[in-house]
Amino acid sequence: MMYIIIVYVFLLNIISFGIYGYDKHCAVINKWRVSESVLLAIAAGGGSLGAMLAMYGFHHKTNHKMFQVCIPLFLTLHILLLIITL
Repeated sequence: MMYIIIVYVFLLNIISFGIYGYDKHCAVINKWRVSESVLLAIAAGGGSLGAMLAMYGFHHKTNHKMFQVCIPLFLTLHILLLIITL
């Protein structure tokens, strides 16, 4: 069971990082964007580390208060959940 959780979290964080990077690319070239609710949902679902790395790596959504608060909160909760399940 633990193996499934680790694979899920790993893959979701890679997907999260990619989607945040894609959204930043779309912002730069003025194309269709990923909605903020989707970005937050991916982070809340387990992709918070990927989201945070992408936020600061791509300098994307770093000035939005919702992301400044929610992403670190999600990451903290995910770390606590992983510690509890170990």
